[in-house]
Amino acid sequence: MNTTRNTESIEVVMRDQRRRRWSLAEKSALVRRTYEPGMNVSLVARQEGVAASLLFLWRKLDRQGALAAVSAGETVVPASELASARAEIAKLQRVLGKKTLENEILKEAVEYATEKKWIARSPLLPRDEQ
Repeated sequence: MNTTRNTESIEVVMRDQRRRRWSLAEKSALVRRTYEPGMNVSLVARQEGVAASLLFLWRKLDRQGALAAVSAGETVVPASELASARAEIAKLQRVLGKKTLENEILKEAVEYATEKKWIARSPLLPRDEQ
């Protein structure tokens, strides 16, 4: 009696499935990479083997200031106060940008008007060499 057995072999690969512990520096570095030009959360997550949802959580914590380690002697500020301070800084930066742009436009206008002799010589304006 001749019997043939068809057997399939299945290979099971098992790894140690412990959770990985990320230091604050590693978390911050990964979060910074997500803001780099040409990068995004999904790409960084795939490259580093991290769940994208975890990176989104770390970005949220970073915006709230929770990823920054506190050194001895530093004062701790509530996250709400930090968020309002950051919002105020962003607002002031926008205003500064607008005023800088306005200043440059006014400088160019004065130079143009001076060249065309549309404005009279003022003692506050620098005198041309003649």
